[in-house]
This record gives sequence, C-alpha cells and structure tokens, in this order.
Amino acid sequence: MVTKIVMPKLSLTMKEGTVGKWYKKEGEAVEKSEPIVEIISEKATYDLEAPSSGILRKILVKEGVDASVNAVLAVITFPDEAFSETEILAEVPQAVEETEKRVLASPSAKRLAREYEIDLSLVKGSGPEGRIVKEDVRRFMEEVRGTLPKIKEIIALTGFKKTSAERVSASFRTAPHSTIMMEVDISKAGGLHEKLQVSYTTILIEVVAKALLEHPIINSTLDGNQIKIFEDVNVGLAVATEYGLVVPVIHNADRKSLKEIDTAIKELTEKARQGKLAKEELTGGTFTVTNLGMYGVEFFTPIINPPEAAILGVGKITEKPVVVDGKVEVKPIIMLSLSYDHRIVDGAPAAGFLLKVKEKIENIKA
Repeated sequence: MVTKIVMPKLSLTMKEGTVGKWYKKEGEAVEKSEPIVEIISEKATYDLEAPSSGILRKILVKEGVDASVNAVLAVITFPDEAFSETEILAEVPQAVEETEKRVLASPSAKRLAREYEIDLSLVKGSGPEGRIVKEDVRRFMEEVRGTLPKIKEIIALTGFKKTSAERVSASFRTAPHSTIMMEVDISKAGGLHEKLQVSYTTILIEVVAKALLEHPIINSTLDGNQIKIFEDVNVGLAVATEYGLVVPVIHNADRKSLKEIDTAIKELTEKARQGKLAKEELTGGTFTVTNLGMYGVEFFTPIINPPEAAILGVGKITEKPVVVDGKVEVKPIIMLSLSYDHRIVDGAPAAGFLLKVKEKIENIKA
C-alpha cells in the first residue's frame, strides 16, 4: 500500500513548514510511529512519525526546503510494490518550491531573485548539480549591478524566524493595534516571590488568568464577523530561543496553583530552548504574556499574537519614589503594557482589564 508522508498542520495559522532533516534514506526500512523527518514549524522543531511501516521509497522534498501544509514530502511502500512517481508528483502543491524544475535553485535564491527582478537562467549555480544558491545571486548582482556592501554573516529567514516575521507582519496588517500602560507596585508580589520561591512571571500569569475570567472580552478572537469568547483560559508565554521567538502555552492557567504554573513555565521554557516542544504545547493559546524586564527594558509596545485579542508586555523592576498617605516612599515598580485588537476591544474595557491586573498584583496576599 502506497502511504504518503505529508506536511502536517501544527497550528491554526500554519501555512507551510520546512523539512529540517530526514532520519531515513531512500530505500531504508521504516517502522510505523518511529520519527522519520524533522519538521521546522512556525514555533518549534517537530519530529514527524512514520504513518506506516515499509520502505522509504521516494523523498520528494529535500532537507532545507519549504513545503505547504498537506504537501507530499515522501512515499512509503511495501518492498516490491508498484509505485508511480508521476501520479504522486501530480498531487504535490505548486507552492513547494523544489518542484519548480525550470531552474534548479534554492528557495532563498528564488526569493532574492524575485525581489531584485533577476532572471535566474542567467546565474551560474555553485551548488550540487549546478543548483543556484543565494550567494550565487548576490555574486551575480555584484558583477552586473555594481558593488554591494560586503556581507559578514548570512542568517537564513527560515523556520521559526521566517514564520515569526510573517506572523508579526500579518498581525500588524490585519489587527489595528492600540496600547495602554500602567505602573504597578509589586511590593506584595515581591514578598510572595521570596516566600514561595516562584518567579514574578509566574505570579503575573496567575493574576492575568484570573483577570481574564472577569474580563472575558480580552480572552477572545475575531472570526469573520463574529467575536468568539473562549471558555478556556490558556496563557502563552513568549520565550526567546536561538531558533527564534516561540510561545509555549500554559493550558487552563486559571485552574492551576502558583506552584503548578511555576513548574509548567520551567518545563516549557527548557523544552522551547531545546526545540522539543510538542504540538499541543504550542497551540490553543487565548492570551499571551511577554516579559522583557530581564533585558533592562522598562516598557514597550508588544505585537499581538494572532489570532488572540491582546498581549501583555512586562517591563523591568525599577525602584521609584511614590507618594503614600502624603509621604514619599521608594517602591519597586513595573510597567505593564497591554496591546489589544481595536476591532474586538475598545479602550475602556482594555483599561478595565489592565486595572484589574494592577489591583490583583498590588493586593496579592503573601
């Protein structure tokens, strides 16, 4: 039986992924459910399992190549089974750049050529079998169009970085952003931090989860002409990794204790940095928290993580003079920045939610 290995859809917004590494070569035996290919999705590296046992008969999408969701990546067959490559190739979506046989070139080379309107048939390739790579296009540009600035390093905009760039652009194009900010006294939160040995981010996520229950419009999404309010409160936490920004999700954060949230954050952050997050740990988010305080940032305007309605930015702790009962006292202060989709949320309910977060933090019991 001919079994197709296809590019999985790992999130609601995923349109394409990148083939990272094939764990088997053509002609090798595979067992059902064993990892067969590494997929670099929008947020993590994911090992795709073999859908059946047999022989890896044909790899259609090579390592490092982008493919659209549901594109056929390879075919598994029985050892002596008849197999028509032509029929399978006919089903591969045109968005898979490797199937563009007119000119053998890498996806990055094609993108650069399109950007500068260069005819790839004029470029000499230096890759395997004359394949044109990005550096070949740059060299051609230098020879034909004059000297370009010298390149020190090239960072491929693929995988996490590519999808992150696409999502940020899509978010800003489609969702009219508005941002409000509030200063918050975290004196009492600091006491809880010391007493229970949990992070400030843990405390913030617990507070945010409870505030979302009281302000459900913030815990929603826009679907066509309908605003859909989520029943679940799943808080995503933006994590910087060497692969790019990822947002693992703490599911049902409103039902978890501080210790449970703290443990979840530690586990998800470690997995994110190793690129080992599972599909379910990356999907289903309803609200996102992003903390740049550890980088010395006091306040910023975060960009909404689509398809969510809002995102909370957290700045660093700063000692500031505050007037309390007519006296000046020095208090530890953080700045919270709430960016929200103005199609869904107006200024007043957004301010009400942020004020609720502020009140809960400032009155938290140690």
